[in-house]
Amino acid sequence: MIRPREISRTIALFPAETPTLPPATHTNSYALGSREVLLVEPATPYDGERRAFVEWAEGLRAQGRVLKGIIATHHHPDHIGGAKFLSEALALPLWASDETALRLDADVAVRLREGEEIVLDGPTPTSWRVLITPGHAPGHVCLLEEKSGTVVVGDMVASVGTILIARGDGDMRVYLAELARLRDLGARLALPAHGEPIDEPSKLFAHYIDHRLKRERKVLTALEKASGTRTLAALLPDVYDDVSIAIFPIAMLSLETHVDKLVADGRVVEKNGAYALVKHAARA
Repeated sequence: MIRPREISRTIALFPAETPTLPPATHTNSYALGSREVLLVEPATPYDGERRAFVEWAEGLRAQGRVLKGIIATHHHPDHIGGAKFLSEALALPLWASDETALRLDADVAVRLREGEEIVLDGPTPTSWRVLITPGHAPGHVCLLEEKSGTVVVGDMVASVGTILIARGDGDMRVYLAELARLRDLGARLALPAHGEPIDEPSKLFAHYIDHRLKRERKVLTALEKASGTRTLAALLPDVYDDVSIAIFPIAMLSLETHVDKLVADGRVVEKNGAYALVKHAARA
């Protein structure tokens, strides 16, 4: 694995090993800017990887770059495992949304707001617009550079594995709406936290939406076949009949949020921990 790696004159990529979900093993951090620089994702909790991150950042300074801060896209452990350490080691402020700041064990100096522009001066100046994109996590942040059509997407999509939407932090209904918003940006390059940069990202956003809606239809079909209510455990083998049984524990987390969305949509009703289509609710 080559690191750091230049993506363009204004973007560099630094993957670090993190305790993320397989098949991913690393979380990508990015350096944005040609002179003034923002680092994105203080991800790793591992000492050796943290030292490598610090060396990378100090190397940018040695080139005459001015480091402005470190952005956390959201609060999950494989994205903020080095937040406090790296902020202190590099004497850099942390930047995050209000929702992320509430969940960090570190001081957030700059609160990111929907629609604000972050201008980075340099030989090639860039302007990154903040997009608050919840669904995977409250207060999740994406960054859009409209001139180049580049969007930093954190955990909204990945080019290795997929994205888990789980109860507590996740909301499938909101997630799909935010994916549609990202799809409609018409971006030309997406920079995910896991995997390689993504060309033609609108196609991938659309694929994610289509995949989740197909899974939702499988939930509805499984409930349609039931004479009454079905528990999540009973639904799981039918809805995820295309994955290995080894994946079922993770699939169950996703199934929960699919069903939660259908309840919120008024298409499914819950009774004593089991579920039925609304039209069958009276017989349940």
